[in-house]
This record gives sequence, C-alpha cells and structure tokens, in this order.
Amino acid sequence: MIELEGLTKSFAGADGKPVFAAEDISFSVKPGEVFGLLGPNGAGKTTTLRMLCTVLKPTAGFASVAGFDVGTQPSEVRKSIGFLSANTGVYDRMTASEMVRYYGRLYGMTETALDARIDELFDRLQMNDFRDVAGGRMSTGMKQKVSIARALVHDPPVLIFDEPTNGLDVLVQRAVLQNIASLRSQGKTILFSTHNMNEVQKLCDRVAIVAKGRIAACGTLAELREQYRQDDLEELFFSLVS
Repeated sequence: MIELEGLTKSFAGADGKPVFAAEDISFSVKPGEVFGLLGPNGAGKTTTLRMLCTVLKPTAGFASVAGFDVGTQPSEVRKSIGFLSANTGVYDRMTASEMVRYYGRLYGMTETALDARIDELFDRLQMNDFRDVAGGRMSTGMKQKVSIARALVHDPPVLIFDEPTNGLDVLVQRAVLQNIASLRSQGKTILFSTHNMNEVQKLCDRVAIVAKGRIAACGTLAELREQYRQDDLEELFFSLVS
C-alpha cells in the first residue's frame, strides 16, 4: 500500500553543499498494517511524511501510495490519503460540521454522500454534541476529533499520522490512540510517526527507527529485540539514535 525506495530530500546549506533532511529511506507498508516511524525530533520523520503527502518533492528516490507515484500522480495520491497531526488547524469561525463538509467538497463528494458520511463519522467519533459549535469555542479534544473526521471524510485507504498526540493532555492522547486502533480494526493502512515508545508498543505491527535522516533499524518489535539482543525497547531506541 505504501512503498519507498531510496527516498531522499536535501536542501542547499549555507556553504552550498547539500544538507540531507531524509536520506535513502526505504520501507513498505502492507494493506491493513500499522507501521511506525519512531525517532527523536529532527530525525527526518516529518520530511518523509511530507514527501509521501506530495507537499515536498523528493530530491531522489521513489515512493508510491495506493499504487500511485508521488512524483507523477500527486492528485491521485492526495485522494488516497487522510492526514492528521497534533496541529489541528481548525478554523475559529467554522462549526465542526461545516469544517468536515468543506473538506468533503474539496474531495469532490456530493452533498448526499456528504450528509450520510458526516452522520456516520459524528456518530462513531461521538461528535454530535458539538456538531454546531464553532472552532473558537472547542476544547483541544473536540478539535482533534474534527481533525480525525476531516481526515476520514473521503474514506481513504491510507492514513498518515504525524505525531498526532504531541502536546495533547493525557485524556485526549488516549482518545486519539483509541480511534487509531479502531481504524486499524477497519482495515485501514496506517503510517504513524511518533517519538513515544509506548505508542509504538500499543499500536504498531512493525516499526522503523529513524535517526539523523536515515533508517537505523526496521522490523517487528520482537525482531528488533532479537537482532540487537536488547529486551528493553527504550534502551534499544536510545542506543540507535544517540
């Protein structure tokens, strides 16, 4: 469902030499799998996700999402993904339903299809009690639910989450993780970026540990424990990224 081969993004440094934000990133994510990108801030996780979302153009390498090339078929890639981060980006003057409807229209959904989809999502995410509340009056948890509904409105097969719990309080973090687990049970393919080891252990089928723009290790948690002869995953993580 997601394929990366040698994906690279570099920028010109002050001396004119290339500075690599992500270098030679290669992995694949199977249909229905939750794949984690685990690494500290500045490791290259967000740059990789932005290339997959077609926001950044790769310097080198190849990537595809749902069978579509991120370089030559960006509009098809965008139709195939839903994106969520901790930065909710909810407009203060739009209500929850107006926000989700607006994004559905951007994806070309008809009003009839949107009515049914919004009802379904608001029931599933327990959003009906603030359906007509403007963004400026929402709590952080409400805003994050709007962001989830907005990412799901067009029912994409692939979901990309960029540290979606970063900066949220414990209750909102828990709700977000529960919703992601629910999406996995529905067969969605999920790419999940985080620097939180506990989130990886709770959600991910496989994980790639990213450090300094490169993949330091990749596999299931059991495979990584065996490969590096380290049962403590936190110690394993710090040994690879330090």
